[in-house]
Amino acid sequence: MATIQWYPGHMNKARNQLEDKLGLIDVLVEVLDDRIPQASRNPMIEELVGNKPHIIILNKADLADPVLTKAWAAELAGDNKYVLALDSLHNTNMQKLVSLVKKAAAAKTEKLEARGASNPTIRIALAGIPNCGKSTVINRLVGRNVAEVGNKPGVTKGQRWLKTNANIQVLDTPGILWPKFSDQEVGYKLAAFGAIKDSVFHADDVALFVLKNLREFYAKDLLKFSKLPEQQIADMADPDLLLAMTEKYGMRDDYDRFSLFMLQKLRKGAIGRITLDRP
Repeated sequence: MATIQWYPGHMNKARNQLEDKLGLIDVLVEVLDDRIPQASRNPMIEELVGNKPHIIILNKADLADPVLTKAWAAELAGDNKYVLALDSLHNTNMQKLVSLVKKAAAAKTEKLEARGASNPTIRIALAGIPNCGKSTVINRLVGRNVAEVGNKPGVTKGQRWLKTNANIQVLDTPGILWPKFSDQEVGYKLAAFGAIKDSVFHADDVALFVLKNLREFYAKDLLKFSKLPEQQIADMADPDLLLAMTEKYGMRDDYDRFSLFMLQKLRKGAIGRITLDRP
């Protein structure tokens, strides 16, 4: 399989901007893709957050394997670190997020109130990789469409402060990827779920990676999506299976086209509730 590399200049700029703003915030909210909680974690965020309260959102939980969502929530929680599974697209659990922000910032607000401040404002920053649903989370928090939403990476271009009705100010930041993937599987997982532009990788390579995982962990979902007999799937190597599925879907031998089609179905949850990271 081909190597996936990624180092656009605006990612490094975004990291520097976020680092500059961290002194102004009370809580860092990190948005992960619940289908790849480990691959969508940026190690830079862990470095930058330090001892500040840290909320981890497992977003797109409606598309992820619910058993693994619970396992990841337990895995990622820790001292001064809170985890919340969220379906921001359908606006579920957003009030829980507001309550969690207030809980995480309680020590800071109590100090300010002790000094005479009345209902002090909580300042948070939202950070995450491209296409993790961060802009949708912001729109839900603010209560209107202030952050541009798109099913592709690189939609958010700059930083700005946004007000909510819950006395919380939100710093919106561009999605940040890290300069080099130490594990190529991370690159394939990010590509599979749209964190990397489709133009920078070979779709058939990523589709083959997904097929391998579906065979191992989601055989029933693969059987239903493939429209092929179970024994035929069992007897085929992954490249042959990809071609057979291409033909079954009426695309003849255009496996590049089918690979993109398959990845789009995966991202929409049409294959099943698939999680590629396991704790």
